[in-house]
Amino acid sequence: MTKHEFQQRIAEGPLILDGATGSNLLKAGMPRGICSEKWIAEHPEPLIQLQKAYIEAGSHIVYAPTFLANPISLGSHGLAHETRRLNHDLVRISKEAAAGKALVAGDISTTGKLMEPMGEMPYNILFEAYKEQISCLAEAGVDLLTAETMMAADETMVILDAASEVCDLPVLCSLTIESDGSLFFGGNIYDALETLDTTCQVRASESAISQTIKKLMEAGYVEKRYSDHDKKTACLYVTDKGKRLSTVHKAYDVADITQTAAYLAGKCGEADLDAFYRIIEEYIKLLKE
Repeated sequence: MTKHEFQQRIAEGPLILDGATGSNLLKAGMPRGICSEKWIAEHPEPLIQLQKAYIEAGSHIVYAPTFLANPISLGSHGLAHETRRLNHDLVRISKEAAAGKALVAGDISTTGKLMEPMGEMPYNILFEAYKEQISCLAEAGVDLLTAETMMAADETMVILDAASEVCDLPVLCSLTIESDGSLFFGGNIYDALETLDTTCQVRASESAISQTIKKLMEAGYVEKRYSDHDKKTACLYVTDKGKRLSTVHKAYDVADITQTAAYLAGKCGEADLDAFYRIIEEYIKLLKE
């Protein structure tokens, strides 16, 4: 399911989620203090029955029990190497329970570790951990992602960053707050919502741009090249085929398009971004012809 498809579904009316899965599994016999992801994978029947009951009661979305199935959290149980298998197995179990009657969300949550500078968790380590889990969830065929019971806005944004790197799945976000609106890891829900809203708008724009670039490359209008001096930074160039289709390249030469690589790396200024949008708009017109 794409973000656009999810927005269309939301427009049709409210979506009812499931809830209290952990509490109900404890009642069904899951021990405390163990890796719940591993236990559920080995004892799937309680979850299947529970999620079938949720759907019968009206849930439109059930959460695959991948809550802490990221390599950092699984690592505390010595199971980081099982990240892919557990995510795949748990999604499969939930899809079996849903049987096409409800959407299945890949559940992601906090690692419980504060990010720098307040804590010791570096952005890149957390990003790679979430990216690995989200890749597994996308491979397993979830319909959407959910960042659940997050403790701070910054770690939630890491999930959004990782998701945008991996797939175009919609992402639901929820944060745990105190009665006064403060978040457990600092900040407050009001600032967090503003930050996340801005981030989501940027991600939506980036997703549209990314899809446009993909279409342009598939059509052979632009190509990606690496500099002889920098093998890590890719630049976009108009191909001869692209130049033959229009006089756009006369107004926007290769140097302009090369700037897109800097933009995609988050290094361009507003003027560069405006130029990039003009280029893309012109080539979108060509694709429609």
